[in-house]
Amino acid sequence: MIYFLVYFFLEVVITVDIASRIGGLATFAEIIFLAFVGFFLFTSFRYTLAQSMTALMSGTITVDQFQKMNMMSLLGAILLIIPGFFSDMMGILLQFGFFGTFIAKKILHLKEKKRRKHEGDYDDAIDVEVIDDNTPGR
Repeated sequence: MIYFLVYFFLEVVITVDIASRIGGLATFAEIIFLAFVGFFLFTSFRYTLAQSMTALMSGTITVDQFQKMNMMSLLGAILLIIPGFFSDMMGILLQFGFFGTFIAKKILHLKEKKRRKHEGDYDDAIDVEVIDDNTPGR
């Protein structure tokens, strides 16, 4: 709830400030133009998803990178559709991967999984010994 109130406050203050500087007609044109850009990104998301899927299957990106890239790109397209200067700025920035990763780490409190130093070093593996009861001579 607090994030929504902070977002709403910033949206109103920034929109009123910029709109008073550039005028009503320019504000209207900016909102319409970036809404069309947002709709275009939203409708072309399936192509972006297909490219990311190809990169995932070829091994050039990890599953975590795949999820972050696609989630932040989709969220950015939705923010571009919402009228307001702050949401438009956030939507444009979320189209870039490094800013989306920053948002995921800091605001959403998502943590990167630690990489294993050695391939055989598993912290969550249970070490067991299998004893076969069907050995000859028993």
